Amino acid sequence: MKNIRNFCIIAHIDHGKSTLADRLLEYTNTISAKDMEAQVLDDMELERERGITIKSHAIQMDYTLNGERYVLNLIDTPGHVDFSYEVSRSIAACEGALLIVDASQGIQAQTISNLYMAIDNNLEIIPVINKVDLDSAKPDEVEDQIIDLLGCDRSDIIRASGKTGQGVPEILEAIINRIPAPKGNPEAPLQALIFDSVFNPFRGIIAYFKIENGTIRKGDFVKFVSTGKEYHADEIGILKLDMVPKEELSAGNVGYIISGIKTSREVKVGDTITHVNNPCKEAIDGFEEVKPMVFAGVYPIETEDFENLRSSLEKLQLNDASLTFQPESSVALGFGFRCGFLGLLHMEIIQERLGREFDMDVITTVPNVSYRVYDKKGEMTEVHNPSGLPDITLIDHIEEPYIRASIITTADFIGPIITLCLGKRGELIKQDFISGNRVELIFDLPLGEIVIDFYDKLKSISKGYASFDYHISDFRPSKLIKLDILLNGESVDALSTLTHVDNAVSFGRRMCEKLKELIPRQQFDIAIQAAIGAKIIARETIKAVRKDVTAKCYGGDITRKRKLLEKQKKGKKRMKQIGSVEVPQKAFLAVLKLD
Repeated sequence: MKNIRNFCIIAHIDHGKSTLADRLLEYTNTISAKDMEAQVLDDMELERERGITIKSHAIQMDYTLNGERYVLNLIDTPGHVDFSYEVSRSIAACEGALLIVDASQGIQAQTISNLYMAIDNNLEIIPVINKVDLDSAKPDEVEDQIIDLLGCDRSDIIRASGKTGQGVPEILEAIINRIPAPKGNPEAPLQALIFDSVFNPFRGIIAYFKIENGTIRKGDFVKFVSTGKEYHADEIGILKLDMVPKEELSAGNVGYIISGIKTSREVKVGDTITHVNNPCKEAIDGFEEVKPMVFAGVYPIETEDFENLRSSLEKLQLNDASLTFQPESSVALGFGFRCGFLGLLHMEIIQERLGREFDMDVITTVPNVSYRVYDKKGEMTEVHNPSGLPDITLIDHIEEPYIRASIITTADFIGPIITLCLGKRGELIKQDFISGNRVELIFDLPLGEIVIDFYDKLKSISKGYASFDYHISDFRPSKLIKLDILLNGESVDALSTLTHVDNAVSFGRRMCEKLKELIPRQQFDIAIQAAIGAKIIARETIKAVRKDVTAKCYGGDITRKRKLLEKQKKGKKRMKQIGSVEVPQKAFLAVLKLD
């Protein structure tokens, strides 16, 4: 055990984690030259296309230092704020972390939030400055920032480059010398923490675990503590680029178990595995339950695909434990699920994965957050969906979630960023100069305001220089109202939103204008209206497509034309009564990009 090291790589998005992981794998000869490709651990095609890490990836490396063989378990983690739950799970399976900072960009918001997560779990931190080979690199300045943040010595910081491989031997040496070996007793009863799981169509569910205490052998009869289910360990092993079967694994190791589990409900991330005959006294403290921030309805385009969608979501949930879902129905869209996501990028990725991995065509409704609604008797209900709002006469007040946001930027952009946040009903709590001309702004903002387009706007007004991180702080009373969209007098529940009184009129007006562009013309006039309760606040009309029926009546009496027009008028009237307006998927998404 003294020769095992478990560590993860944490950093802000785009600071070169996956590229540095490539160099470590290359240097330790874990991957042969023919298998080597850029970002080798990002095996999902979506990750490659977007150049971001979505899933944590575990891999084992062997390395010899001063004649001793060491086993290094590396977990590469995502950097985007929407996938911070993946990071928290990886940290739970490690004793140390490489904190990577880009030499040209310096410390950013997500760097700090991931660092605090690692410090809370008592991990040994090794600071690394990456991309020192760039012309725009400012390693001395970034070193000062790291020393301010961590209070470490200048000699503790390693300068490296994921592109050229500079500094990789020093990193491996630091991992072995600075990160402690895992503690645990191989002779004690088995206690292993599940930190991830994947679905394989041929082998069932594969769970990844880290053994805290005890030893597991192939064929053992094991029990998953929180679900209480018992299985035989058909295969256990370690994770190289592929899975490598082993006969036994003992404390401190990271590996996988295949036991022919068919249903996804039986594996919970954060659960403990133990032996049936000699169980451990208590389960390992897992991670806190994930709290979704953004809710949206996901509906199959064909109603008969409902069950397929359910099983697809269950399989995705195995691979991504931060997705939550429950069934709901909508008048306009039929049966579907109300899904909880950690953010908008997370929602977009899930939607793409449903399409690619499971061939599911889905419609996603406008995302919103959960509100607490108090009635006149003082009872509280949580509302995730505007259509679930009780009658307005019964409501005493509504509370909405607020976040504490930290924005790190250069001094040049303070003005526009403060204007943006105040426009989103934010309040400035404090601003600190970190080092040089870098400023940290702390805001309290309503989560509902930042859900839709805040992040994009922040990036564009700061030319990409502002970084953003947040955590939920509390619920506060707010003047919210329900804005309904009516098509020909029928309310479309999938387009209704809860919005603040001050924004309602302009939002309703913009929404009607946008829908007018997107809904195709019919044989009859379509009225698009925005309403608050019974009061209509905006209206647009889509004109009918007209056919010139009188073209063939040339000459003769006007009554001939009149007769034809009357006949057409009756037909139009009947069509308007029974005709339905199809709302295309673009229209649901357009609401997100109203400006």
